[in-house]
Amino acid sequence: VCLELAPRLQAAFADVQIAVLHGRNPDPYQYTQLTICTTHQLLRFRQAFDVLIIDEVDAFPFAANPRLAFAVNQVAKVEGAILYLTATPSQSLLSQVHRGELAISYLPLRFHQHLLPAIKVKLQPNWARLLQQGKLPRDLIRQLQQYQQQHQRFLLFVPRIQQLAPVFAVLQHYFPHMTGETVYSADPERLTKVQQMRNQQFQYLVTTTILERGVTFPGIDVIVLGADDEVFSTAALVQIAGRVGRSSERPTGLVWFICHSHSRNIKRAQRQIRVINRKGRQLRASMPTVSQHYHD
Repeated sequence: VCLELAPRLQAAFADVQIAVLHGRNPDPYQYTQLTICTTHQLLRFRQAFDVLIIDEVDAFPFAANPRLAFAVNQVAKVEGAILYLTATPSQSLLSQVHRGELAISYLPLRFHQHLLPAIKVKLQPNWARLLQQGKLPRDLIRQLQQYQQQHQRFLLFVPRIQQLAPVFAVLQHYFPHMTGETVYSADPERLTKVQQMRNQQFQYLVTTTILERGVTFPGIDVIVLGADDEVFSTAALVQIAGRVGRSSERPTGLVWFICHSHSRNIKRAQRQIRVINRKGRQLRASMPTVSQHYHD
């Protein structure tokens, strides 16, 4: 996430020196107005920041880590502000809101003011058996044929690392002209592959939940094989769906879950996106039109 944010924030604040701190960065810290870092790096500071923004506060490694939560409270100045960002707040955070310990604000629209893409579900009980036979569901093949013709880029999520190689092998067999790779958390080339996808050197990545959040590939679609697997929590499914529609050039796209059954987590993810989109519609309805804006 640090590597994702640093160039984007540097482009937005060209005259501001930015420090980027993470475990693989050997550069020593120097004082800057803006610091981008992993939460573990906060253990190096004490009452150092006027404003502290913790992104993906519900995710590993910050979630359920008392040491990192303690670090956050130590590094903000006495009069400083702490902001938690998340698309999928945990029950613990919501409980703090209900108790009045945290204030909450909703940002239901992205910067391009389009709604979040809805989740499309396809029940395919035998997809795993087909994969063992070196095949993929017929509907998926048809969708991928369209992608090949249109040069549409996509992420294909699978529940288990062991499924990466067979899925990739089938894709190479059916679509030898589409460039792609597999990526997972312990992949030694993970950062390189993600950057290559970002640079549009690949048309697709076959991945695990490692890419559910923290990455932006403009204009992609997302397909999840086995979306009803227990490894895909409601938060994970919402985050995966959130990879789609992130650019103003293509603010919509396909979010497609292929699964054995319509699981509780899938239903909850669909419900959560519907709630956010309802808030988004209400916000858009309250916003002045261009003509009203100039009139005012």
